[in-house]
Amino acid sequence: MKQYKAYLIDLDGTMYKGTDEIDGASQFIDYLNEHQIPHLYVTNNSTKTPDQVADKLHEMNIDATPDEIVTSALATADYISEQSPGASVYMLGGEGLHSALTEAGLVVKNDENVDYVVIGLDENVTYEKLAIATLAVRKGATFISTNPDVSIPKERGFLPGNGAITSVVSVSTGVQPQFIGKPETIIMNKSLELLQLNKEEVAMVGDLYDTDIMSGINVGIDTVHVQTGVTTLEEIQTKDIPPTYSFKDLNETIVELTN
Repeated sequence: MKQYKAYLIDLDGTMYKGTDEIDGASQFIDYLNEHQIPHLYVTNNSTKTPDQVADKLHEMNIDATPDEIVTSALATADYISEQSPGASVYMLGGEGLHSALTEAGLVVKNDENVDYVVIGLDENVTYEKLAIATLAVRKGATFISTNPDVSIPKERGFLPGNGAITSVVSVSTGVQPQFIGKPETIIMNKSLELLQLNKEEVAMVGDLYDTDIMSGINVGIDTVHVQTGVTTLEEIQTKDIPPTYSFKDLNETIVELTN
């Protein structure tokens, strides 16, 4: 396996499943730190702030700092604030999304008279929340979703992801959202800007082909698939554009890097 100068690393299905650390995750980060290899955690999960994500990683003995974490919430807030500074937003989502939007100077409202509708993973979603989002989109609000993941790996198994929630508003209104997170280039370009390296010097590491691996392919960097989450090795082998590498887990990735 090629030695890279930096890595972009997925979280759900790569570092952990719910509250369970995936074997090899902490060891891989320790390896990168020992060799002073920069890395960013790039996650489609918009529910937590960077500080909360770092805290969760620390609980699993995985080293991380808030400035190493790029969430779809942060990328979404940056995107909207660049397009329409100070815009009003109706959102579905958690604290991570709300914090990112408000810190970017956007105005979060609780009615359908807004400039933007933003949907992030909302584990307390209700019919009324979906109804307000639907009405706002029908009134002309720009429709944005933090990411298209239809499922998310948890301790119980694969649960509905943000893409599944987003689809309710899409089907009801007939309007497709602008997705910000992986596999779109918006979040990846933000991450690459932070690293300030050439694309050939960076690799994307993740478990889910349709988001993690395709995000790397779409932005033109090499990809490392780990078989610890959603997409299996058998599924990878059927893809027209395979990942650059596919390993059982991050322990095997370390072995390949040291050979």
